[in-house]
Amino acid sequence: MAILVDLKCLSNGDKCCGFCRRPGEPPLDLGSIPWLGYALEFGKDAASFLTRMKEKHGDIFTVLVGGRYVTVLLDPHSYDMVVWEPRTRLDFHAYAVFLMERIFDVQLPHYSPSDEKSKMKPTLLHKELQALTEAMYTNLHAVLLGDTAEAGSGWHEMGLLEFSYSFLLRAGYLTLYGVEAPPHTQESQAQDRVHSADVFHTFRQLDLLLPKLARGSLSVGDKDQVCMVKGRLWKLLSPARLATRAHRSKWLESYLLHLEEMGVSEEMQARALVLQLWATQGNVGPAAFWVLLFLLRTPEALAAVRRELEPVLLRGEQPISQMTALPQKVLDSMPVLDSVLSESLRLTAAPFITREVVVDMALPMADGREFTLRCGDRLLLFPFLSPQKDPEIYTDPEVFKYNRFLNPDGSEKKDFYKDGKRLKNYSMPWGAGHNQCLGRGYAISSIKQFVFLVLARFDLELISPDVEMPLFDLSRYGFGLMQPEHDVPVRYRIRP
Repeated sequence: MAILVDLKCLSNGDKCCGFCRRPGEPPLDLGSIPWLGYALEFGKDAASFLTRMKEKHGDIFTVLVGGRYVTVLLDPHSYDMVVWEPRTRLDFHAYAVFLMERIFDVQLPHYSPSDEKSKMKPTLLHKELQALTEAMYTNLHAVLLGDTAEAGSGWHEMGLLEFSYSFLLRAGYLTLYGVEAPPHTQESQAQDRVHSADVFHTFRQLDLLLPKLARGSLSVGDKDQVCMVKGRLWKLLSPARLATRAHRSKWLESYLLHLEEMGVSEEMQARALVLQLWATQGNVGPAAFWVLLFLLRTPEALAAVRRELEPVLLRGEQPISQMTALPQKVLDSMPVLDSVLSESLRLTAAPFITREVVVDMALPMADGREFTLRCGDRLLLFPFLSPQKDPEIYTDPEVFKYNRFLNPDGSEKKDFYKDGKRLKNYSMPWGAGHNQCLGRGYAISSIKQFVFLVLARFDLELISPDVEMPLFDLSRYGFGLMQPEHDVPVRYRIRP
């Protein structure tokens, strides 16, 4: 794209950088810095920047961001016009490949997201989902109870994010990638705990640098660390090493077969497995962190969830300490916890939904307007702002209300409105359309099982009861669940 500024193109206060608004196109705002445009503001705090642009231009506009022209759509009534468009018009493929290569060094020959999804989808549904759910409960029990018991009786202190992220990722890793080979003894379970802890702590080092990796802003020291951490993860998740593990999931078996059918080398398979570890586990722990933090800071919500869990505990044929699984029908019958999770995700899920504009095309809006999009530009939806933080849709949108997604009769509330019309897309933590998260059922079950185990088996307290909600790490906008700027200290113990 051209970098020179053409002063003849100034129109309606817009400054042009080799690109001018044409009739029928969204409002154009190029900022004051040639080529860079709003890259610095966007990278510093995307939510604040896009809020300001919406106030200035309305619910659709185009901004210049580091040489790319990005059209931002913030009308939730019109999101379906985007997320269900075919790849021949709006494509996610190219951007996905770019991120795979830049962040994880993954290059797959003849990569097709749709083909991959069709092959992996059956491994995350129905009987296979039930098998994953049961294995996840077993592994959560092993790492959560095992680690705590090994540390000794009494209270233990830890950051709540580390507590949630470490135990969920470790259990998720063991569930998907396998455990130590039988026989299952206390020694083999201890080895699983040590090995999964190694995987988590190594992965977490990469996760903390992920925003810089994606934006290409690593320092020299960061680059050295990334190389070391990636090398370590590739060894830990190498196909040869995973081949020795037992009870590997159907998901892993299918994914490895898919990679082999594409002719992917074992070295590249290891890289792809690290990518999948992030894709499947990178948002689950942070989601559980926010759920537990909101509950700990909202006694009314915590009491309501505990009341809902009591019948599960009382109906159980075995004491909670001996339960080997939470049946899917039980997990699906927790409307209060579902509402707490939905409200927590509404407040903290901030993915970018992006599409590359493949051809010049018209974008019809729900209100009857129509705008022209140019081939080569990028289209961006940001549900975090709208619908999730829209005051017309949600009263007091910044406030956590545990029962916001409950009807008076206790059923799930699905009726939310904007401009007098019912919304189809009223919260979008899992994406939407062709690229909606395949593993959302497994992720939701994992979070609910973790919360259940923590509340049923542990005393968990904030070390500072009046602690303020931590601010977001603003660099995480666009990557899924937000993470806190700093962790929140808690103490916990196995309930006597």
